[in-house]
Formats: sequence, structure tokens, C-alpha cells
Amino acid sequence: MYLPYIPCMSGEVHGFTTFYASSAGAVTARLVSQRLRALWPSLRGQAVIGIGYAAPYLDLWSADATRAIALSSAPVARQAAAGAAVVGQDSALPFSDLSFDRILLIHALENTENARRLLRDVWRVLKDDGRLLVVAPNRRGLWAHAEHTPFGHGQPYSPGQVTRLLERHLFRVERRDSALYMPPYAPFLRAAGAWEAAGRATWLARHAGLAMVEARKDLLAGSPAGQVAVGRQVVPA
Repeated sequence: MYLPYIPCMSGEVHGFTTFYASSAGAVTARLVSQRLRALWPSLRGQAVIGIGYAAPYLDLWSADATRAIALSSAPVARQAAAGAAVVGQDSALPFSDLSFDRILLIHALENTENARRLLRDVWRVLKDDGRLLVVAPNRRGLWAHAEHTPFGHGQPYSPGQVTRLLERHLFRVERRDSALYMPPYAPFLRAAGAWEAAGRATWLARHAGLAMVEARKDLLAGSPAGQVAVGRQVVPA
């Protein structure tokens, strides 16, 4: 199911549909899917949502999940499969609290104009025992500088920056991973598998194209950043 949404994204949309329809996009989706499957092998009976542009990846779990929703920026969703039209207002996700067991952020964090508001709302709709997986361009990698791909736009992050950002917004990081070790150019497509194997086994790991960080809610840390605190008022008897 695909729902159009505007999660406080920047005004430009950089050809997600066109990219993933190309041979380079197909290889990219395959390599990233391998890592997503390794991190989340099965989501049987769970509700999962992908925010940003997750359409190429949700098929990994749609057969097992009770719900699998791709929530995209409106210009992208109009090119995707038809679904109910829901437009978020004031950056609020159009779902009630504690709605999802798993949330995938891909093509989202680097493109949002307000990461604080986005993560605050992700915290709200994620169940207390749920998990969040953030996939973002690694600022040390070549993909963050390749403007002919969707990963070459927006704000890249190092794995440490993603970790600190999540911790500031009341998430506890559980695991970190990476993907896309091959250079983002057509001549390297045929050897993509070899690049991935070599990258994970050598010093190239810190220069992977994508940083992948999995986290849980940190329920002991307090309220999400930006949440209005409700104070007690003492009324004389």
C-alpha cells in the first residue's frame, strides 16, 4: 500500500522512480535489500512502514507483515502504485500513537528539512517494543557525492552522526551496518557483488555508500524532544 505524504521534505525530488527503473537502480536495490533482509529476516505478523521512498524494499516483508505501507513525498507517490491519498500536515504522520512494529527510514533523513520533527513523530507512532532502521548516505562514501543518484542529494551523515542524532531523540542504538561499497558508476555494476564482499572484509567498510543504523525506543530517557510537558497544578483546598 502506498500513501503520499510530505514529511517536511525539501522542495526537490530527485528522480527516485526513474533511478530505480534503471539498471543501476536495480543493482542498488538488490544490494541494499540484501542488508535489510540480513537485519530484519522476517516481520511475520508485524506492521511495518517505510518513510521517504521505500517502495523498492517493502516487498521483502509484505508477504509476512500484517501491514506494509510505503509513505512517500507526494510527487513521488503519484508515480507509484495507486493507494489511498493521505497528505500529512505540519509534518505529522497520519497515524495514531504506537501504530507500527517496524519503521524504515530510507531517502528520508537526508532530505527532511527538520530531522527533529520527523524523528519525534517516528518515536510517537513506533510501538514501545518496536524497532527503527535508518538508511542514509554515508558522508565518507562516494555515493553521497554522486548527484546522478538519489543518495547524492540532501544532508549525508556518518554512522556516528546518525547514532548521536537518534540518541538525542530518545532512541537506543542496537546495531550498525552498511551497504554499497562499489563506486556509483556504470562500469562497476557487473562486479557489484565482489565489491560488497571486499568492502565488508576490508578497510573500505568505513567508506560504504550507506550508513544503516537500527534502534529501539529509549523509554527510560524521558519524553521525545519537542514534546510539551504537562505540569501539575496545585489547587488550594
